[in-house]
Amino acid sequence: MKQIISFGLTAALLLACLTGCGGQAGDTAPGGTAPSGGQTPPASSVPETPAGQGQTPPVSPDPEGEVAAGEISREEALAIALANAGVPEGDAYNVKNETDSDNGIPLYDIEFETDYGDYDFEVAIADGRIVGADYEVDEEWLDALGGSPVTAEEAASIVAGKVSGASAADVDIWEKSGDGRGRYEGELFLDGMKYEFEIDSQTGRIFDWNADLRD
Repeated sequence: MKQIISFGLTAALLLACLTGCGGQAGDTAPGGTAPSGGQTPPASSVPETPAGQGQTPPVSPDPEGEVAAGEISREEALAIALANAGVPEGDAYNVKNETDSDNGIPLYDIEFETDYGDYDFEVAIADGRIVGADYEVDEEWLDALGGSPVTAEEAASIVAGKVSGASAADVDIWEKSGDGRGRYEGELFLDGMKYEFEIDSQTGRIFDWNADLRD
């Protein structure tokens, strides 16, 4: 009888020892996956990255080099202004080309000088449309710049050629004389724009031009 009791106590002690050893951490991670490199630290010991920190912020487009789809660049806007004024690129200096807006229209405000006059253009960024222009050529340069005599009808065609969608029939033009040289003056209204001009009758050159977007 004593041997049976002794054997029972020994078995109970052995079972208790095995149960205690199996409860120690480090052999198996929760879920049955063995931990890598030791025990997993408590969740409270892992610092959390505050929202918005530690992440690369989105890069904003460079206003000097990036152009949205369908928009024109500064270089294209300058080329449009030079072509409309009939000024070779090599004649222009002191060029200023800045972004601006007028009547809610984002645009390039372009200014440049030549030996024969100063020029100011506003070119819409969205589509390259000229929404403002103002220049005047010094009259003493007209013969040096060259050209050939034109009639009133030809002068009207010259004006229409500067305005997209215009025809000579849209141009109101009249002749002015009295300065010994003769000139044509006139105006054109089209698509919300008002154009005023003076053309030298001896060379066919526009020496005074103004274009304004009407409110």
